[in-house]
Amino acid sequence: MKIRDYLEADYPLFFAALLLTIIGILFIYSSGMTSSGTQVSNEYTKQIIWAVAGLLIALLISLLNYKRVYDFTPYLYGGIILLLLYTCAAGRFFPGSRSTIGMGRWISIGAVSIQPSEFGKIITILFLARYLDSTKHSRNGITRFTLSCVIVLVPMFIVLIQPDLGTALVFIPILLVMAFIGGIALRYVFFLAGCTIVTGLFTFLPLWQEIILRGEYPALMILLNIRFILVSVLVLALIAGVSYFGYKRFGKRYFYWICYFALIFTASLLTSFFSHKVLKEYQMMRLIVFLDPGVDPRGSGWHIIQSMTAIGSGGFTGKGFLQGTQSHYRFLPTQSTDFIYSIFTEEWGFVGGLVVIALFLLICFRLIRLMKITSDTFGAYIAAGLAAMYGFHFLVNTGMAMGIMPITGIPLLFMSYGGSALFTAMAGIGLAMSIHIRRFDR
Repeated sequence: MKIRDYLEADYPLFFAALLLTIIGILFIYSSGMTSSGTQVSNEYTKQIIWAVAGLLIALLISLLNYKRVYDFTPYLYGGIILLLLYTCAAGRFFPGSRSTIGMGRWISIGAVSIQPSEFGKIITILFLARYLDSTKHSRNGITRFTLSCVIVLVPMFIVLIQPDLGTALVFIPILLVMAFIGGIALRYVFFLAGCTIVTGLFTFLPLWQEIILRGEYPALMILLNIRFILVSVLVLALIAGVSYFGYKRFGKRYFYWICYFALIFTASLLTSFFSHKVLKEYQMMRLIVFLDPGVDPRGSGWHIIQSMTAIGSGGFTGKGFLQGTQSHYRFLPTQSTDFIYSIFTEEWGFVGGLVVIALFLLICFRLIRLMKITSDTFGAYIAAGLAAMYGFHFLVNTGMAMGIMPITGIPLLFMSYGGSALFTAMAGIGLAMSIHIRRFDR
């Protein structure tokens, strides 16, 4: 690779990430300020160190040829699965070992803590991109789709039982977008999307009627009844089997679609039942209170209420840097991580919010453009997965800050406090730059 090739690096992508990181450091500093002007947190100093290290990681990865990792992705994937299992198991069976394991999500080595699930997203993108690239000429669409789901759902399930619902959810858009770009038939992509939506409805409808409607409706409560679920699954599976036989025997399309939707409801019923066993009560409440924060104003609803108050009080141009009241009076919980966008818009207002939106849109646009111009399908699939990851993080985090999305604990990449998330975000930028530099290579 010649030096002149680096003159063609994707500088808009890099500088958008850099500017978001700088803004994040400034407002992590602001989040540590009290109403008396005292700085009570050193989080911003750690974030500066992580930002410098993250930038070096991005630049180093951009110098390397991303194609060289192609043959090593199965080993990376296997390694991260083992690390996730170790983190999850240690957190569950040795909950008192907080010096080593934090809540089943972090591994601590001395004063340094890492969150393997963050790195799992990038490695899963790489491995799925390799699989989609190696099977791009395959005519067996159902096998290709099924194995793609297995690749993504295995780490997703491990992360879910850590428990880390927010990070687990990020794997779904990564799978959907990469499957679509990878040429998997739309009916399979829509099948997965339909299962996700119906599973969500089946999971939270019983809680919605109990907590918000404050009543019990038999039609909804049966979704928690194991006998009903088993009978329904058997009946739906029988319908699907008969319909599939009818489609193969007579070739009628309506048999195919009966089987299609029967399988969606079968999978959704089973998944929703297990979701009630895996998800914690506080996670369920977080997903419920966004419909009506008033049902738990001093508990799960407190986050949304205070965040919306902070954003609304910022007005058009904001109160000014270090002039926020919601954060400095400590009304906002986890304000340097989950609700960094709330602090930002309180102090820089609607105009500042538009700047952040524009920077994230620029990152996603550059990745979408990279998908189109690169000559290598492996690189295109990686860019697709990265665009899904950055876009989903942005939409969910800012949405929950504004009260239009449920609280799931997803950080705002580049801006939220945390080394693992920042390293992951910067590694993705480095990969994208490496692909862009070599976009015409064959």
